[in-house]
Amino acid sequence: MGQARADQSWHGIRQSVRGGRADPDGAEISVRLPVAWGQDAADALAGLLPGQSSIDLTTAASAWIEPIAAEAKSLNMSDSMGRELHERLAARQGAPTARLWRGTGTEAPGFVFNVCQFLSDDGGFDVAGFGKAVQLAVTALTLAAPGAHRLAIGLTDLHGLIVRLGLDYDSAPARGLGSMLGAFMTAQADLASAQLLARGTAPGYAMNYVSDLPRDCALPGLAGAAAAARQQAVACGTRRHECLTDFAGDAMVEALLGAEAVSFRPAISAVTEGGQLRLWAQARLATLGLTAETALAAVLSGTELLTPPRPAAELAMHEAIAPHVHAMPARPQRAQPARAGAKRDMLPARRVGYTQKASVGGHKLFLSTGEYADGRLGEIFIALHKEGPAFRGLMDAFAIAVSLGLQHGVNLEDYVEAFTFTRFGPAGAVEGDPAVLQATSMIDYVFRNLALNYLGRTNLAPALPEDGDTVGDGVADRAPLLPLDLPAPAPRERRRALKLVSG
Repeated sequence: MGQARADQSWHGIRQSVRGGRADPDGAEISVRLPVAWGQDAADALAGLLPGQSSIDLTTAASAWIEPIAAEAKSLNMSDSMGRELHERLAARQGAPTARLWRGTGTEAPGFVFNVCQFLSDDGGFDVAGFGKAVQLAVTALTLAAPGAHRLAIGLTDLHGLIVRLGLDYDSAPARGLGSMLGAFMTAQADLASAQLLARGTAPGYAMNYVSDLPRDCALPGLAGAAAAARQQAVACGTRRHECLTDFAGDAMVEALLGAEAVSFRPAISAVTEGGQLRLWAQARLATLGLTAETALAAVLSGTELLTPPRPAAELAMHEAIAPHVHAMPARPQRAQPARAGAKRDMLPARRVGYTQKASVGGHKLFLSTGEYADGRLGEIFIALHKEGPAFRGLMDAFAIAVSLGLQHGVNLEDYVEAFTFTRFGPAGAVEGDPAVLQATSMIDYVFRNLALNYLGRTNLAPALPEDGDTVGDGVADRAPLLPLDLPAPAPRERRRALKLVSG
């Protein structure tokens, strides 16, 4: 693979070539990037730049950095912007979202920062460096898309930072940290935007801070820096951009930066696909003063060490951060209280189950279950790998709804009957689960898997692939309606019923 002369920021960083795939069924391409970044980063880079036979990270970065640096130099704004952008990326501190990598960042371009990378080995957070990085991102995005009045500066892996500071995700100090980081980032972005307004012509947008800063913050110096940045921004009066900070995120860029939990959300699993403890889990054990051996002994004795936060914790974090940034994704779903007279059978505090990794039509998912003491299914979790935030949010809400139904006495058989053969993309061949070969959708796969493992149902009709334009003339529609169509009591494939229409 040919390689262009790299910026000095990459000197001394050992590089290697990996096979990267944008999706499990896609063609493998050669990806050159730092050795320590790993396979997830190689796959993410392949997804960021589709359609290429080989990718060199430093060359790909130069493709979007050099035009920005040249523009900054021509406007006498900075002679070092290119080097600074390379330094942030080489340190995995920040990178632009996919539009800029692909050269299509003229509308609402974004930039994502991995806050864990601003934490030193001794636990100190580089507050000043983070502030400068935010201002750098605003300036760079404005030079790349001068006509855009909305930018999307955001954070990722907040959960990892919370754990490394010895906090619980579902705690007031953690929420205070998240909201303070959001407030500091917004104030720094406002300052940069105000300075850019002074250099050019734009209508201008008034600074508006409607929420007070949190009273406490786990990071020394951050509260004072946020207050000072807000004061300076208010003194400027107006900024160039209508919107600057947004936690919408970009899953591929976040993976490239090494984030283990997207945006402000908690981590899903403590174990990697290869069976190793994730970095956040190692940090959690370290803050508890446990080695791998003592942690294993504690788990075997019944102690829960790496339990996931309650479902409402993500919503609480969302509500804590939202007043301090310009935009947020849709609110996570909160489980509603049970109706009067409805009895909920709560799951035990410690429960067993399994996690199944599979790919449906080339789209990866993780299905996790929780069981009662007698082996009945009581909850499900569906984690998606590279889907958009809206689709992930809908799937999270769906899993919560099914779990609540199971805990209120809805039979799993009813769910299997209702949701197998649900047809929407992605669909097709299933990889990773030898018991299910085809699925008409991710939801169809989930309930085929559950039917097999919890009901022993091996007689479900196969999920036959059909094109979207075969409505009324598909395989299922042409099949004869015979009494022995399927072994009882398997549900019949969905067919459109005939209607009697008067002449």
